[in-house]
Amino acid sequence: MSASFSLDEEVRLYATNAEREKYNSLATLFGILTAIHYLENAYLRDSITATEYSPACSRLLSQYKTMLKLVGDDVPSIEEFMKRYRMDYSAALERVKVGVPATVEHPTDSGPETAKWVAETTQSFITFMDALKLRLRAKDQLHPLLQELVTGYARFKGSKDWEGRSRMVSWLITLNGMKASEEITEEQSRQLLFDVDHAYAEFFRSLSGKSSDSS
Repeated sequence: MSASFSLDEEVRLYATNAEREKYNSLATLFGILTAIHYLENAYLRDSITATEYSPACSRLLSQYKTMLKLVGDDVPSIEEFMKRYRMDYSAALERVKVGVPATVEHPTDSGPETAKWVAETTQSFITFMDALKLRLRAKDQLHPLLQELVTGYARFKGSKDWEGRSRMVSWLITLNGMKASEEITEEQSRQLLFDVDHAYAEFFRSLSGKSSDSS
């Protein structure tokens, strides 16, 4: 006797929470690669500027590297993953292999150092925000990351007038006054993350030539 089933019954890809997380992670990786593919094409077609492209690409590459660690056992190679899901994204594959935005790999007349600085400062922002989201609180955990971020800021012309930079310097002074093992409070952590996010947005508005007077 054959088993009966309903055509209206939902077919599940997973039977356990672990399997669900696995498929969610694979779907996220698929989405990141797709986003890189369209971003690369937009940049190659001059649909977006280098200033817009660099931070977006840096962030996607950072997310890709993080996600790849989470799905390592299920993705023996990125080529195999893309083949498995029929992703004909050669531009995305090349970009994740290189590991840096095209503006860093092939600098333009705007200056090789500028593109490199944008990518590095973007990475500093992402690393510091991730640290706060992972609930790192101690001075010896946060101070080196924030110091690197503030140092990156200083390389950009006019950065001394950016509100976000002054906020970051203020937080650096706060951390400097703490003992190595001392931790910031939950309230301070939330405010710091808010300020960093504000500075992150202002950083790219300023590079794009847009007004950054609003707070």
